[in-house]
Amino acid sequence: MPLDSKSTFDKSKLPSRYVSVGPESAPHRSYYYAMGMTEEEIAQPFIGVATCWNEAAPCNIALSRQAQSVKRGVKAAAGTPREFCTITVTDGIAMGHQGMKSSLVSRDLIADSVELTMRGHCYDALVGLAGCDKSLPGMMMAMVRLNVPSVFMYGGSILPGRYKGKDITVQDVFEAVGAHSAGKMSDEELHAVECAACPSAGSCGGQFTANTMACVSEAIGLALPGSAGAPAPYESRDAYAEASGHAVMHALAQGIRPRDIVTRKALENAARVVACSGGSTNAGLHLPAIAHECGIDFDLQEVAEIFRSTPYIADLKPGGRYVAKDLFEVGGVQVIMRALLDGGYLHGDCITVTGKTIEQQLEGVVLPADQDIVRPCSDPITPTGGVVGLRGNLAPEGAIVKVAGMKNQKFRGAARVFDCEEDAFKAVENRDYKEGEVIVIRYEGPKGGPGMREMLSTTSAIYGQGMGDKVALITDGRFSGATRGFCIGHVGPEAAVGGPIGLLENGDIIVIDAEAGTIDVELSDEELAKRREKWQPRQHDYQSGAIWRYAATVGPAYKGAVTHPGGAAETHCYADI
Repeated sequence: MPLDSKSTFDKSKLPSRYVSVGPESAPHRSYYYAMGMTEEEIAQPFIGVATCWNEAAPCNIALSRQAQSVKRGVKAAAGTPREFCTITVTDGIAMGHQGMKSSLVSRDLIADSVELTMRGHCYDALVGLAGCDKSLPGMMMAMVRLNVPSVFMYGGSILPGRYKGKDITVQDVFEAVGAHSAGKMSDEELHAVECAACPSAGSCGGQFTANTMACVSEAIGLALPGSAGAPAPYESRDAYAEASGHAVMHALAQGIRPRDIVTRKALENAARVVACSGGSTNAGLHLPAIAHECGIDFDLQEVAEIFRSTPYIADLKPGGRYVAKDLFEVGGVQVIMRALLDGGYLHGDCITVTGKTIEQQLEGVVLPADQDIVRPCSDPITPTGGVVGLRGNLAPEGAIVKVAGMKNQKFRGAARVFDCEEDAFKAVENRDYKEGEVIVIRYEGPKGGPGMREMLSTTSAIYGQGMGDKVALITDGRFSGATRGFCIGHVGPEAAVGGPIGLLENGDIIVIDAEAGTIDVELSDEELAKRREKWQPRQHDYQSGAIWRYAATVGPAYKGAVTHPGGAAETHCYADI
């Protein structure tokens, strides 16, 4: 959609006027000339092209290539792209050690860094490309915070590995570590699995956090339809990237802003897609955080209500059988959305970044009959969503669990309490736990960790030892999107602020009912009150630096673990400067 900048865009009304228009902008323009820009390019709208490109992991390695295609699209539509990068912390490498404390912190730093780059240089619109678990929500948070016309694009999933005739992912490597520790796998076989699991660029291939949030980007309307589907190595991603460059210029011309798109109804659509696909429990953090940037109150309990009333219809790993590439080959996220719309579960009138509604964009999309990856809502895998919320005297602010693929959704057992992940993992590695126990890992919440670590190393080791359905695990931290089994995260209030999880003792009986949505400890209110009187706060190990600052500002998990007052407190919006 080529656009003529002279006839379409009035720079006197755009943020970039402060750095490109009038005599007072001569010093700024001198910098642009130094970078080889022409007068025509300086006169056009400035479009930030933000990527999380780096060499930390395969999730990010293809983003720079895709950004060049975005820039071509922006240029063809009479815009001037200005590329910049921000950080990522890659969970697959940060997992299982102190590095994971940087992960959730990075989400908010990504949003902050994109905001500051856009503000500092007065860019008029934004295309954001992301691949890792926290970079997707971080980029979307920046878009709605800034509220300039924006298009999100996922970098694409990794291709599945093949081992002994089966598709495998990094989840299988984590579980292989558990099998190895239990003596069920040799050194040679573990090495063969690790070498086969990740054969290309791209994000983890199951319906883990990255692919869950990629689905959210389409469902919420910030990404072009179909853009989340193709694996990272596919050159068709470059065509979507170029189209995203065109699309952001169209959104700028039409005045379509992120907060026009990300409404309460759009957030509900996103939650439906997470639930029906057995998506990551981390969406229970990220959807409230995105809503918070818009000034919309959409906490974990409200998200969980939608999860509970949504049928589970997409048979995707880790609870199911298929990976992201398989979903792409039958039509991608659009097929899931078609099934939900046909079943009456989507708000079809929500606008998207294209200017069309969800319903308009799904015209012509059909649910293929010759596949079993996505089912119609009339024939779900289970009638309740693959992710559900829990609440009770052990979690007054709520908790969350992925039930996709779980046969038994009730558990009662004695608590085995650990005050950090390392201690719990050591016990699991040494088989120092019993069938029927509820393993409790606390002081790992947003403030107490700090950073709310994921526990994939521990949960995968339990599964690898063949104990995945024989114990439960609860934490005020969180779980990887690759976690499966009776693993309950986001328990709030967290231990660090005196929540009930911090009052537990070994042997306390914990009762979990995912069907009823409850999580309780069999202690009286009087006993809990006595223990609370004796409880003393703990000092964490991070008394300076970025993680200290995060702990000082972060709020509770059920509100998204956010670090600032959000859109409701704004007195002005960047887009209106």
